Amino acid sequence: MGCVSAVPVPQPRAGAHSQAAAAAKNADTGRRTLGAALFLGAAGATVVLLAAGQTWAEGGAAVPGGTLPVTVDGGDVTGVPTALAIVGLAALVAVFAVRRKGRLVVSGLLALSGAGATAAALFGAGDSDALDEQAAQYTSDTAAAVSGVTHTPWPYVTAAASLLILLAGLLALRYGKLWPAMSGRYERDGTPRPRKAPVVDPDRPEDVWKALDRGEDPTDPTRGT
Repeated sequence: MGCVSAVPVPQPRAGAHSQAAAAAKNADTGRRTLGAALFLGAAGATVVLLAAGQTWAEGGAAVPGGTLPVTVDGGDVTGVPTALAIVGLAALVAVFAVRRKGRLVVSGLLALSGAGATAAALFGAGDSDALDEQAAQYTSDTAAAVSGVTHTPWPYVTAAASLLILLAGLLALRYGKLWPAMSGRYERDGTPRPRKAPVVDPDRPEDVWKALDRGEDPTDPTRGT
């Protein structure tokens, strides 16, 4: 009689279920936080860009024969929130193009964009210099000053929207490692590269275990074809 070699039959491991449960939980957390960050970042940047074009302050400059109304929008007061909102949008997209330390750096940039835009909007909320500069242009008098100055709520709307960008960045810093990234399995023409299944030696129990952990049948003769 010939020799017959028996393949050891692996027994289920108790840790496999807990690992699968943890992986499923992480995937669910990643999906929820990813959706929240995308919404917060996009909504915040959109509102900042819109609010920057609204009137932030208004008043009147004295001219011969009366008073000339003068108004300034967010862009006249400070262009920082608009610029940082654009940077934040770029960082939000770039989060998916990088991994590990690169993702951490981009996430930090996203958070800093929101924080910087918030601070700039709050500093500009009570600004009157832009009105004086506008009055000087209108009247051709560099000493012209604006009286009866009033400020609108739009700077605070801008600051609140910038906080959404900051929150998106904080979510990226905390949960970004659970988010997907652009796959490196794709060629430049968009065609996915074929992946070969790892070779399983049926006489090596450790190879059989790894195949089972991947959800593969180590006895399937079509594997890797």
